[in-house]
Amino acid sequence: MPQLDTDTICAIATSQGRSGVGIVRISGPEAMAIAIQLTGITPKPRYAHYGNFLDEDSEVIDQGIFLFFKGPHSFTGEDVVELQGHGGVYVLNALRDRVLGLGARLARPGEFSERAFMNNKIDLVQAEAIADLIDANSRQAVRSAMRTLQGEFSRQVNTLVERLTAIRVNVEAAIDFSDEDIDVLSDTGVRTELDRVLEDLHQTYRKAQQGAMLKEGMHVVIAGRPNAGKSSLMNALSGLELAIVTEIPGTTRDVLREQITVGGIPIHLIDTAGLRVSEDRVEQEGVRRAYQAIAQADRVLLVVDGSDTEQTVDNVLATLGDLDLNPEDYQHLLRRTSLIFNKCDLKNRAPALTNPVIYAGVALPGLSLSAKTGAGLELLTHHLQEFCGDGANEEGAFTARERHLEALRKAENLIKSAQQQISEHSLLELVAEDLRLAQGQLGSITGQFSSDDLLGEIFASFCVGK
Repeated sequence: MPQLDTDTICAIATSQGRSGVGIVRISGPEAMAIAIQLTGITPKPRYAHYGNFLDEDSEVIDQGIFLFFKGPHSFTGEDVVELQGHGGVYVLNALRDRVLGLGARLARPGEFSERAFMNNKIDLVQAEAIADLIDANSRQAVRSAMRTLQGEFSRQVNTLVERLTAIRVNVEAAIDFSDEDIDVLSDTGVRTELDRVLEDLHQTYRKAQQGAMLKEGMHVVIAGRPNAGKSSLMNALSGLELAIVTEIPGTTRDVLREQITVGGIPIHLIDTAGLRVSEDRVEQEGVRRAYQAIAQADRVLLVVDGSDTEQTVDNVLATLGDLDLNPEDYQHLLRRTSLIFNKCDLKNRAPALTNPVIYAGVALPGLSLSAKTGAGLELLTHHLQEFCGDGANEEGAFTARERHLEALRKAENLIKSAQQQISEHSLLELVAEDLRLAQGQLGSITGQFSSDDLLGEIFASFCVGK
């Protein structure tokens, strides 16, 4: 863990611009001494003092309230002073400059939160949740960020680490007794417990994935054969005439993007070129980009022209086979796909949810609608909410980032590797090493094991006053 800087730091903690109240925050060993020189008052911890903030000539810069928090009972774990004055730009800058003149230095972005982390007031996940809470743009995102800040995600990760530790103890014991006729792994239930850990890890991953979606938004790709009504659906969902709509196949040549909000969750809509073989080089590039977008999508809306008898579900789904994915990734893609039977108005049918279509062993949900008339769009938005919004209301849901998801995925693969080593009666030392590496991946989430470079990258993205 890097050395903690013992400088006294300060920064304006409120947004730049005119406001009723502005705050200058100070943290470090000289915070109290600076407050005394600035105000002439010896502060009491956790007491609101009212007075003048003075410059070097004892002229009044501003009047306001200041609070003193004695370390370690503060956000950073150090002595902290907060100066609450008027929110004018000049006033706050003058107050900050006076504090700098009394011996503090300007804080780096995120340095207050970094010090809280270094002083064990919060872990790395909670520190990131502060930034997520500030950036939250929906009620669900705020609630999830607060759960993470309050330690819900950390508790689940720490519990998994503790359980892996217990399993490692038993594996190490089995290594010690390897020359004796004792099946320690069976006697201690290592196999069963690994199964349970994997199941709980999957649940944690699902909630983390939901949280990442709340923060970053869900990428929804509209795909299908030419003239299925993809661009019409894009226009209908966005409420804008973004995509050119004609009866000529291959009108859409490039990827079009637009952001909408469904249930308070940002959704990045992506319209793509029709999936077909073409001799046109421009259209070929459009199809290539379409497949690239499909492979990266959180959800694929595969549009089928419900009025065209030649556009069967099977031949439309068969176009996904051109992605040349391995079987596991292909199954995962199908599980991220919904079938949209468009143009129900041409067959005088009402929009409705349809029975799931079984394809390659996967049940794909579907619904019929009319992008042209707008009939069934409400069904579609509710359908999307099932994948991006409803999970945010579950008890214990929390925000997460891509690095968290990656660590959870790596930990899962390592635990599966340990299980395989056990089933193949490999050296127990290999099992123990897989479990050790899995623990390391989980520990990197909370900052238990983190490189200096990672910490610097994370805290550099914060506001200066945090």
